[in-house]
Amino acid sequence: MNDAERDELTANLRRTEIQRAASSIAGREIVQVLTEIPVGVSSGWHHHPGEEIGYIIGGTVRMEIRDAPTLTLNTGDGFLIPPGVAHNATDLGPEVGRMLSTYLVDDSRPLSTLEP
Repeated sequence: MNDAERDELTANLRRTEIQRAASSIAGREIVQVLTEIPVGVSSGWHHHPGEEIGYIIGGTVRMEIRDAPTLTLNTGDGFLIPPGVAHNATDLGPEVGRMLSTYLVDDSRPLSTLEP
């Protein structure tokens, strides 16, 4: 099974893997992904097995982060999601939300897991 098939988020939005490489930290890999969220669509509450360092390339995205203030991110804004912290991204429009995320994750687990 490839990562796109393991990534449950692909049902709601488009994710394109840009690059993947082993990290200098044992058991970790670095994955860079372009995510495109259609207008009005939410990613669904999910988490990653490591840090997500992101940058909004286009659009306006509402980023809800469990136990943290909700962020409204615009083109040019960056964000950081700690490991294992559930979050939900929603594109507010009027254009498709586009973000570039770099993950430093456990290489034995799926990149994203939806919350129950």
